[in-house]
Amino acid sequence: MSPEPLAPPEPSAPLAPGEPARRWIPTHGDPYRPVPYRPERIPAAESLTRAAQLRTRMEERRTVRQFAPDPVPLDAVRSAVACAATAPSGAHQQPWTFVLVQDPEIRRRIREAAEEEERVSYDGRLGEEWLAALRPLGTDEVKTHLTDAPALIVVFQQRYWLGEDGTKRKHYYVDESVGIAVGMLLTALHLSGLAALVHTPSPMRFLSEVLDRPANEKAFAVVPVGYPAPDCQVPDLVRKTLDQVMVEI
Repeated sequence: MSPEPLAPPEPSAPLAPGEPARRWIPTHGDPYRPVPYRPERIPAAESLTRAAQLRTRMEERRTVRQFAPDPVPLDAVRSAVACAATAPSGAHQQPWTFVLVQDPEIRRRIREAAEEEERVSYDGRLGEEWLAALRPLGTDEVKTHLTDAPALIVVFQQRYWLGEDGTKRKHYYVDESVGIAVGMLLTALHLSGLAALVHTPSPMRFLSEVLDRPANEKAFAVVPVGYPAPDCQVPDLVRKTLDQVMVEI
């Protein structure tokens, strides 16, 4: 079964129900114009229930490298990207671009280029210490997930804003901002019933070339999205407990 054809909405149309009608325009140098913020305060008991449910759901999340070829509901993927785009960012510059790739030929080209770089890495570029850290995960230079998964989300960080007239303005805390957005993307995909992983072939310059991205964008990560294959396996990992990751003072 071939994937559902991607049909991007018109520029003036919302990506998902309930999306604000206002569209972003550059605000560099604009005066501070605050607006009221009055979110509903939920009772403490309900807050605890929601937190416990979310914790349980997120404890089920795993990085998947074996995908079924079945198509995924693209509106769910688009909504996950919209959720990721609500992430906080330095000076509210929102320095990210998410490229949704379904085309089998483009995914094949991405896989070929990624595996070429990965072969060099696993043949020695990574170094023994890094390879030893990866060994329990069972990874190697073969990246079937890039062609098996029905969709890839290639995340680019915008190192600077580039206007239509060539104007450039620096973006701030780009790595931190895009990293937060990718974390929110993974959360949204998981809560939507979809599996994913973060793949970071190094170097990633080929992604800009394959996807014909502008000069102000730099590839940050590739996120394959789909359903786990029927015979999917994942490493037997143990996550750190709360007391191992949090200090209360």
